[in-house]
Amino acid sequence: MKIWEKGFSVNEKIEKFTVGQDRELDMYLAYYDVLASRAHADMLAGAGLITAAEQQQLAQGLDELKQQIEGGTFEIEAEFEDVHSKIESYLTEKFGDAGKKIHTARSRNDQVLTAIQLFIKDYTEQAAAKLVALAEVLLQKAAVHREDLLPGYTHFQAAMPSSFGLWFGAYAEHLLLDVALFEAAHTVADQNPLGSGAGFGSSFAISREQTTAALGFGGVAVSAVGAQMLRGKTERTVAFAIAGAAATLAKMAYDLVLYNGQDMGFVKLPKEFTTGSSIMPHKKNPDVFELVRAHANRLQALPTDLILATSNLPSGYHRDFQILKEILFGPLQQFLDLLDMLLFAVPEIQVVPGIINQAKYDPIFSVENINQLIQSGVPFREAYRQVGQSVEDGSYQAHRDFRTTHLGSVHNPGLAEIEAKIQQLKAYSQVLGGAPKR
Repeated sequence: MKIWEKGFSVNEKIEKFTVGQDRELDMYLAYYDVLASRAHADMLAGAGLITAAEQQQLAQGLDELKQQIEGGTFEIEAEFEDVHSKIESYLTEKFGDAGKKIHTARSRNDQVLTAIQLFIKDYTEQAAAKLVALAEVLLQKAAVHREDLLPGYTHFQAAMPSSFGLWFGAYAEHLLLDVALFEAAHTVADQNPLGSGAGFGSSFAISREQTTAALGFGGVAVSAVGAQMLRGKTERTVAFAIAGAAATLAKMAYDLVLYNGQDMGFVKLPKEFTTGSSIMPHKKNPDVFELVRAHANRLQALPTDLILATSNLPSGYHRDFQILKEILFGPLQQFLDLLDMLLFAVPEIQVVPGIINQAKYDPIFSVENINQLIQSGVPFREAYRQVGQSVEDGSYQAHRDFRTTHLGSVHNPGLAEIEAKIQQLKAYSQVLGGAPKR
């Protein structure tokens, strides 16, 4: 069944190609299409385009479909082109003319768009919540290990003393910045395209404001032409958010792979969280973080895939948009899976105490030797020269007794300030259910 059925059959090979993976991928959209169809039916009744009795029938049928979706029994059989034709067919078989009227003043263009907008809006809220949860886990680890020092690195060389309070806190703070990207995607997805039709509106006296309120959208995508241009834009925006957060996750995973190695030995995982070698019995490999790194790196290419599929298209609908679901939907779930895995594994990271006490890390205190000389009145450049010379001639002795005080430093990592950022984000971020920013 096709909602554009006109009494002739499409060539079987052409049909298979044009339908693509819609039946499988539309399962992501089924729940949201039902919600949008319910709001549309109620609006049609308010506009006098269907009767109250027909409205009740459609509400009953759509509630039944919603229960099937939530219960896991809903399916899109092979005879249907997509979820939209399945839902309309179900309503038509059950209620006759009422089902046939559900598509009044609506195109499949704005129908698909509305379901995608609702889906991505909901997705950004899920992803942002998981990012904040991971930030909170990292901040908890930072508090426990704020006094555990470790060497900080630049150019892959031990540079200056750092701490796990700083390291864990840094990633917590950056995940909050990544939430800002999902806020942007949420804003784009929070515009209601329903009622824009095929991109030119309708001659019926419909109320787009009614469906906007009913579906919980923050606003109307006002121009019918502009509403259609959301297709591709919304997907790209959420892809950029995923890519930005994935970059943070990949960097963190890479750090943990290095820190877990025998040469550094800063952290370790419980043996149950590692894998072994088929030939080397001593190996305990941090595969979980290596795979997080690989998957997160791949996710950073997601915007490029979407851009290549849509960059040379004019305004209006084009069938090219169909493959956006193939490009996007799998990675959307994969990103959530990565966050779930990190939420499971990060709490189990064990910090090895006393790392920095090894003699090989004496040179990283050279700046503290400089600072000691400065405090006795030696100018910085002269102090730098003297300490550098002592390192070269072997007379250098590390000044390990130091204490930092400024915000965001080794002994004052600012964890309370980062926690305040989390609480502020929860209170005022619309994507996290807080008050919308105005």
